[in-house]
Amino acid sequence: QAQLVESGGGVVQPGGSLRLSCAASGITFFNIYTMGWYRQAPGKQRELVAAISCGGGTNYADSVKGRFTISRDNAKNTVYLQMNSLKPEDTAVYYCNTNPFSNKNWGQGTQVTVSS
Repeated sequence: QAQLVESGGGVVQPGGSLRLSCAASGITFFNIYTMGWYRQAPGKQRELVAAISCGGGTNYADSVKGRFTISRDNAKNTVYLQMNSLKPEDTAVYYCNTNPFSNKNWGQGTQVTVSS
């Protein structure tokens, strides 16, 4: 069974940066999957913020374009999310999953809090 473990969250001031990591295990042929980073803020639905295809193509939610960068290391079965110029509205729990997601894959997520 697939297991996705997110890490790298924390508390940061507005304008700061964080790098999230997602280590995948139990996913056969990880490199063929499009992977995504999702987030869920309090009282809001979970949303896709960035995705990366097996070929390295990327797409981003409008709210994070130009600030976030998704990348992957298929040799390490790991997906990253570099977040720069963070804003208070980026505060959320961040999760990784395949895209489209599978409900079987949700992990615990990692909390990102942007506050002065």
